[in-house]
Amino acid sequence: MDGNRFSDRPADLVLLGPPGAGKGTQARLLQERFGLVQLSTGDLLREAVAAGTPAGRAAGEVMASGGLVSDEIVIAILRDRLAAPDTARGAIFDGFPRTAVQAEALDALLADAGRGIVAAISLEVDDAAMVERIVGRSTCAGCGEGYHDSFKRPAEPGVCDRCGGTAFKRRADDAAETVGARLTAYHAQTAPLIDHYAGQGLLSRVDAMAPIDEVTAAMAAVVETALA
Repeated sequence: MDGNRFSDRPADLVLLGPPGAGKGTQARLLQERFGLVQLSTGDLLREAVAAGTPAGRAAGEVMASGGLVSDEIVIAILRDRLAAPDTARGAIFDGFPRTAVQAEALDALLADAGRGIVAAISLEVDDAAMVERIVGRSTCAGCGEGYHDSFKRPAEPGVCDRCGGTAFKRRADDAAETVGARLTAYHAQTAPLIDHYAGQGLLSRVDAMAPIDEVTAAMAAVVETALA
């Protein structure tokens, strides 16, 4: 796609999907293909705290006390980040919004900046298959390369394809019961978001259980259609 199309209309996207649906992977692929910037809430919070911005200092104080960072602070951090020139072509919001109230706040923030969400992509999953997908995953302790017991094993058992490391780790919260609870919570929390973006005519559903390249192609088609 001709990148010049993004100069007049930023491609701001929202990715929706439960843990393990592939949001991070797909966000990176869209970022590379369209020249967008992935904005992950967790990364933004850590970066703002490290940078010592006013919003970052406020977030740091809350996080140090074990509290939840308020929507107002997250929006302030997003406002600061969207002022950076690298977001001019558009941003991919990954992990925010999580509620309809947050979605409305994001809409207002983008409107103030003369931009707006062009598409909300919901990565649809089969819960039972998703539990299997998450429970079986692991990462190389050295370089972070991801693997799966069934779908992506190292070419040489016990040896990372990327760095040759032999130590692997699994997330403690990837146990089957924990994953099932997270999926249930996700569906309950996301239903209002689905309605929010569907009501604006911005929602597209993509089968996240399909092969990665098919998911990527479907998501790219959504972006291209939104910018047509």
